[in-house]
Amino acid sequence: MPKMKTKSSAKKRFKVTAKGRIVAGQAGKRHGMIKRHKKFIRSARGTTILSKADENIVKGYMPYAR
Repeated sequence: MPKMKTKSSAKKRFKVTAKGRIVAGQAGKRHGMIKRHKKFIRSARGTTILSKADENIVKGYMPYAR
């Protein structure tokens, strides 16, 4: 039985933690920063852990990341 392929877009965007949670970059910071509040910009630094519902979707793209 051949191995399942991981979606290339998913492996570039997401990372799996040691406990199996999915880490992703913070959304909403590509453009239009002038209209965002300073509080949002500060709080959206770095990465964030996805919710359980989003996690299940991403794990479908990354079959060996369980």
